[in-house]
Amino acid sequence: MNIAIDLPTIWAFIIAFAVFMYVVMDGFDLGLGMLFPLFPAKEDRDVIMNSVAPVWDGNETWLVLGGGGLMAAFPLAYAVLMPALYTPMIAMLIGLIFRGVAFEFRWRTLQSDRNRWDTAFAGGSLLAALAQGIALGAILQGVPVAGRHYGGGWWDWLTPFSILTGLSIIAGYSLLGATWLVMKTEGDLRERAYHLSWRLLFATLAAIGTVSLATPFLQNGYAERWFAWPNVMLTAQVPLAVAIVTVLLIVNLKNRHDYRPFFLTLLLFALSYAGLGISMWPYVVPNSITIWQAAAPEKSLTFMLVGVAVLVPLILAYTSWAYWVFRGKVRAGSGYH
Repeated sequence: MNIAIDLPTIWAFIIAFAVFMYVVMDGFDLGLGMLFPLFPAKEDRDVIMNSVAPVWDGNETWLVLGGGGLMAAFPLAYAVLMPALYTPMIAMLIGLIFRGVAFEFRWRTLQSDRNRWDTAFAGGSLLAALAQGIALGAILQGVPVAGRHYGGGWWDWLTPFSILTGLSIIAGYSLLGATWLVMKTEGDLRERAYHLSWRLLFATLAAIGTVSLATPFLQNGYAERWFAWPNVMLTAQVPLAVAIVTVLLIVNLKNRHDYRPFFLTLLLFALSYAGLGISMWPYVVPNSITIWQAAAPEKSLTFMLVGVAVLVPLILAYTSWAYWVFRGKVRAGSGYH
């Protein structure tokens, strides 16, 4: 895996960073929505909402940066991938819209109508997470390319593998949501979140293992990048690190730590994301279009890089400040109304 540091490579890492930030920061938010039906009491749902109210909409800034950056820096890849993923992308946007509207409206309606918005919040979160996972699976399994255009059909994205990755994302996001509740709540709500974290941890590990075993058989290039010598000396460290983080996560859940399980789950996501990068590098459309083939002109990449050099630190600064200001436990009866 040779990595040459040039403008397309820099932009590939910028977009990968933006997507990862969205996944981990909006992932626990979507996870909370999917866990919502398991906490039917109004007081518990209010606390869950208040735990994420100050930060949830800012988390999606990274989605805009990742999607917009892909279109601007790698327009050919954007032109090929979007027609292949229209259905899951539209489903994701519908889910995010339902979730966002429900988040605001549930506080402004009568109690008799609130359950409808709670259902919309949970359903929108589930739809968005499933769509994101299916889109990931569709990209990994390969997108047919004819010249400089998408060469497949309307339903090519729907396969057993894409459904597997969709369910895997649901499990992973739900684990993030459960460990977030462990960190941010107290009392009976935290206890139930602990128990959910155990179950969701093993579901997530099963999902990681299943997807990892299936991915090398999708395309010959994946197996070569993982198992060819001397690549294997580097790639073997990823499953080893996953095993170490898993043990630490189990120990910290067993010892009932509040903060460590969430951050260890984030690390588990980071390692899984690194595995995804190993599988795809240097292709932005697997085994069809490399980052250099898809890249915009050098002058465009340079111009945009100046803007990103200013914007990304600003986004990181205000995001960090928001999380710092609203740190600590969320208690019933206080918060967003």
